[in-house]
Amino acid sequence: MESVLLYNSMRRQGIGPVSFTFTALLKACSAALDVNLGRQVHTQTILIGGFGSDLYVGNTLIDMYVKCGCLGCGHRVFDEMLDRDVISWTSLIVAYAKVGNMEAASELFDGLPMKDMVAWTAMVTGYAQNARPREALEVFERMQAAGVKTDEVTLVGVISACAQLGAAKYANWVRDVAEQSGFGPTSNVVVGSALIDMYAKCGSVEDAYKVFERMEERNVYSYSSMIVGFAMHGLAGAAMELFDEMLKTEIKPNRVTFIGVLTACSHAGMVEQAGRLEEALNLVKMMPMNPHGGVWGALLGACRIHGNPDMAQIAASHLFELEPNGIGNYILLSNIYASAGRWDDVSKEIKQALEDLLDRLKYLGYQPNLSSVAYDISDEEKKRLLMSHSEKLALAFGLLTTNAGCTIRIVKNLRICEDCHSVMCGASQITGREIVVRDNMRFHHFRDGRCSCVQSLLNLNPNYPPKLPPLYTLLHKYLLQTGLLKEEENRIDKDGFNPATYNIIYTMMNSRCHL
Repeated sequence: MESVLLYNSMRRQGIGPVSFTFTALLKACSAALDVNLGRQVHTQTILIGGFGSDLYVGNTLIDMYVKCGCLGCGHRVFDEMLDRDVISWTSLIVAYAKVGNMEAASELFDGLPMKDMVAWTAMVTGYAQNARPREALEVFERMQAAGVKTDEVTLVGVISACAQLGAAKYANWVRDVAEQSGFGPTSNVVVGSALIDMYAKCGSVEDAYKVFERMEERNVYSYSSMIVGFAMHGLAGAAMELFDEMLKTEIKPNRVTFIGVLTACSHAGMVEQAGRLEEALNLVKMMPMNPHGGVWGALLGACRIHGNPDMAQIAASHLFELEPNGIGNYILLSNIYASAGRWDDVSKEIKQALEDLLDRLKYLGYQPNLSSVAYDISDEEKKRLLMSHSEKLALAFGLLTTNAGCTIRIVKNLRICEDCHSVMCGASQITGREIVVRDNMRFHHFRDGRCSCVQSLLNLNPNYPPKLPPLYTLLHKYLLQTGLLKEEENRIDKDGFNPATYNIIYTMMNSRCHL
């Protein structure tokens, strides 16, 4: 780094550094994100002496550590500073807000002797960005009560909080505040764009368009917010017309604009007409920047709605590169293939991995639980449907993409079916993995062929001691005597437990049977 070489040359010539020397060096370390070099410069300020009480050096040290991701070091510098100003406090407040620690940010803010507009804005914006809109509005009301002036940055944070709440009463209130503060949407493009987004999210796309129409200046955010607003309200025609209007101006669309257009198409069914999905793909290809996952995800969603597996494959292939760990993309593509009846095209690796797993489980006595499918269809169709359950696909994907020994975590919004529960139990046994499934009822922890939901019924220790609990022994004996557990299924593991017994007990729990 050239600045460091110049500093070394300066020291060799016997020239002593001044405060500006160190602030310049520390800013260079921040720009390079080189915390190790920054620590060496910090050491120099201590060894040479005389800079421990320098306010500017202290503030620059805090900034350097924060930008390099060492928030704790920055806070220690703050604690050791003899003199602090509002910049010292605000730098840390903003840093804690960015990492989501609003409690630490609030504690610092409360300790700040003189709070200026920047400090107040940092708290309002911090709460808004961390999805805590009510706290953001409370801080803003305190800011107003303290007589502190408001700028457009503060207002954007407040508007964002109102958008998150989605209530019309807040929308009109914050617009009045903006007007009274001299930042009305007609003349201020930043506030106007934020208001468009807010009104759309509060359910009033008409008010959003009124703001858009009256704006004296518009930018890409104004157009994008309005296009997305039309899209989320199903007004695809209005979204496309506004997009065409935008293309006639000098304003270039960004990623959000294209996502809005694609969303509008998929919501309104425009792409189901012959050739329209192809137009959507061409729209993506003409983007002046590389499309990110959100753009390809919108196109994939349109393919799902309108059943175009060929186009879905194109969109999904880009998503697999951009988001290799996104299991949802794999599952969505497989569902598109399934809906189109193209089972041979369902993600081959995931399908093959699942088939291999089920074949291994059959050696342990696993048979598909066809009662988990409530439809009046053939047994083969039921087996096919069970194979496509999302948690099974997620399990197969997890086995493919994570290292041996890693816990596989799966989240779903419906209750896990009995067949999938059996598969998870068996998979945890033969793979040696812990599998955690959260359904809409509880967390299921699968270990060594057993699940925590049955464990709690039997009052087993989660460490699985070899001693059999009396209730388990009684239930196992009962199942053998009644024929619910067949002799050929009576395989006992090293601790004396039988996986089939667990599965039967779980089935009875789900069916609310009483022994």
